[in-house]
Amino acid sequence: MKKQLGFLVDSDRCIGCFTCAMACKNQYHQENGVVWREVYPLKEEIYPHKERAFYSLACNHCENPACLNVCPVEAYFKREEDGVVVHEQDKCIGCGNCIRSCPYGAPRFNPVLKKAEKCSLCHQRLDAGLKPMCVLSCPVEAIQVIELSTLDTTGLVHYAPGFPKQPSLNPSVRFRLPKLPEVVRRKTHE
Repeated sequence: MKKQLGFLVDSDRCIGCFTCAMACKNQYHQENGVVWREVYPLKEEIYPHKERAFYSLACNHCENPACLNVCPVEAYFKREEDGVVVHEQDKCIGCGNCIRSCPYGAPRFNPVLKKAEKCSLCHQRLDAGLKPMCVLSCPVEAIQVIELSTLDTTGLVHYAPGFPKQPSLNPSVRFRLPKLPEVVRRKTHE
């Protein structure tokens, strides 16, 4: 298997603080209303305790990315060395094909530039031996960069509840699901 980087989203650790999303926004100065990383609280059907479990999601850097396959001007490419899907905004014509085609909502429309944009897994930082900003900023280490060919998948799932199952795209994200809280009983002294 070729090297393929992706994200591990640890919903058992995530506290929903949005630090990852803010770090991304601060690094790339996205326009108002444009976000590349979102933190979603899990619906009660998925996790019965309100506002206690979250998915922090951005581009999934799919093995077979829909965005790359539908772009008429080849503004997307997949890096050979690590599988990161990069968008070259200078080539983008703003047609929106990628935005409409991605079932995960990763490409976003920049209303100022009138072009698409998305998470690049901070490939420039990776090339410099640094972690992506979302990973670096997480105070509880709920997001990690993973290499799929060497990943120990024990306790992880590929398609978490509520996450669209798209085997033909093979998204490069894995999840650790949240555990249900345990009841702790205090011992009484007589």
